[in-house]
Amino acid sequence: MDTVIGVIGGSGVYDINGLQGAEWRSVETPWGEPSDQILTGKLDGVAMAFLPRHGRGHVHSPTSVPYRANIDAMKRLGVTDVISVSASGSFRDEMAPGDFVIVDQFIDRTFAREKSFFGHGCVAHVSVAHPTCPRLGAACAEAARAEGITVHDGGIYLAMEGPQFSTLAESRMYREAWGADVIGMTNMPEAKLAREAELCYASVAMITDYDSWHPDHGEVDVTKIIATLMGNADKARGLVKRLPGLLGADRLPCPHGCDRALEFAVLTGPDARDPAVVAKLDAVAGRVL
Repeated sequence: MDTVIGVIGGSGVYDINGLQGAEWRSVETPWGEPSDQILTGKLDGVAMAFLPRHGRGHVHSPTSVPYRANIDAMKRLGVTDVISVSASGSFRDEMAPGDFVIVDQFIDRTFAREKSFFGHGCVAHVSVAHPTCPRLGAACAEAARAEGITVHDGGIYLAMEGPQFSTLAESRMYREAWGADVIGMTNMPEAKLAREAELCYASVAMITDYDSWHPDHGEVDVTKIIATLMGNADKARGLVKRLPGLLGADRLPCPHGCDRALEFAVLTGPDARDPAVVAKLDAVAGRVL
């Protein structure tokens, strides 16, 4: 199998420079339109696909991002490995603005989003005990270090609904009682859907602020966030450019089983499956259906 790297860019990351044969492509999905067209091309001989999560011009709020369409579109383009980059707040002094965190766990507090490709007519349950791919996360960490980025290997991401930032009480609870390390609004249900689509998924949280818990920094200041965001976006592009060399063009099966997540997940028997639902799952679950 050939490696195809998919990058989902968060706030501030709306394109990837240096792709050979770069082309913005429209991809139709049975789950609606993705956030935007997808930029495809090759970098150092490895195929890549880039999708701005909020759309160019930042037209989607965290809640309105069409997560199912985005992941389905990546799968239809042959993507094997998805790297999410997203702006995040920090609950830890040592995870400072400008640092990157390679997320390995999530607490999902979103409530207004469709979180699965499956449902009535075809039921499946995948494990998200370990929701990110260690192999892919390690490559992101190595790329970050090579770029001179201060990177923290491992962290718990609290996914909130938004679009408002946390109250002080919430911020303290997430940090002190729940043990979260970073907070954001977009990695859920994205990570869950990537697992259902049997895609390796890594999350790179780009720290912009200390949320509202920090006694020396006060509440979130959007003007300061934007200034940090721009610097982080340049760092993210540098990280992404190193991934083809680290992952290579030839891809072996995932040693952690991300690409086989549906092996025993579908519970609805073949005779009981709704043909219309199965048709919508052609890209995501065609391998097992």
